[in-house]
Amino acid sequence: MNRPDAETESHVSIEPKPIALLIASIGPRLGIEVHLEPVHQRVGQLITPDGRRFYFRGANVDLNTLGSTEIAKDKDWAAHFMEDLGYPVPEGKAFYSARWCKRLGSDLGQDAAFEYAQELGFPVIVKPNSKSQGMGVQKVDNREDFLAAVKLVFNVCRDPVVLVQKPVVGDDYRILVLDDEAIAAYRRTPLSVVGDGKSTIYDLVVKKQEVFIVAGRDTRINVNDTRIPIKLSSTGLCLSSVPVCGEKIELLDNANLSDGGEAHDVTDILGDSYRKMATQLTYDMGLRFCGVDIITPEPIDQPIRNYTVIEINAAPGVDYYTRVGYRQQKIVEGLYEKILLALLKNSSR
Repeated sequence: MNRPDAETESHVSIEPKPIALLIASIGPRLGIEVHLEPVHQRVGQLITPDGRRFYFRGANVDLNTLGSTEIAKDKDWAAHFMEDLGYPVPEGKAFYSARWCKRLGSDLGQDAAFEYAQELGFPVIVKPNSKSQGMGVQKVDNREDFLAAVKLVFNVCRDPVVLVQKPVVGDDYRILVLDDEAIAAYRRTPLSVVGDGKSTIYDLVVKKQEVFIVAGRDTRINVNDTRIPIKLSSTGLCLSSVPVCGEKIELLDNANLSDGGEAHDVTDILGDSYRKMATQLTYDMGLRFCGVDIITPEPIDQPIRNYTVIEINAAPGVDYYTRVGYRQQKIVEGLYEKILLALLKNSSR
């Protein structure tokens, strides 16, 4: 069990900076000029002491190479190379929209995807191939929900490639890596509500959104998200159901923080073998800065045995992680200071 952090508790009122503003505050300390786009202040230019110019957009900083970044964005291609390198990845396959099937001359369309799902055996995971932040990720256990999930990927997420995967059982973790160091790690849990014995699930979701707003968290829960009623129906519930007091109800299958999930810091207890795996994987995939997402049923502080690499992220968002507490804000500040120092090293002539 993670112990409470006294330092976190004593600094809960400190508001974490958006990443762009954090970079703008760190840069001058290192002799780097930072010019933010003035309207939205989400992108910027970095000018090093020797006159080199780098650019960033949110968590995207000129540190990873373009080729490796493009592979990391494509979950299917990334899984191919990771599996080839010997890393365990989810069992799954990519399928295409009707338009892309025609364009590629492929028969791996929606019907083939359903046949494959049957081969894997329901339930299966359906997800967009190139979207981030948990968009469109869904676990389904019948044909109707499967077809709806595929339609969501193609028509709403607008991704022409859908992945069908066998679910992986365990806890969801993200490990943040910079070069040869695992900087931070946290366990992610899906969006959920806790019953009070009188409120409907719909009302509890509305209350949770209010809590996010008060906390300064910019996550917007979409009560009309079609994935929520499907998730609830799998346990015989609906938005009008009234959970008993203390009953925890998960609303989504993915644990992404941008979808309302929660982060629980495990940096201090992360086992050395997990650190070694994450840094080696980052190196093997040609990256320097990476978020390694894994699922494991084993304790994260024990030697690595049974784990699956769900995906990698070449521009891992850390905004929600900073809201865990003051200590996490300082970890991220230190991370970006190291990133800027790495850029300085790269710029030397």
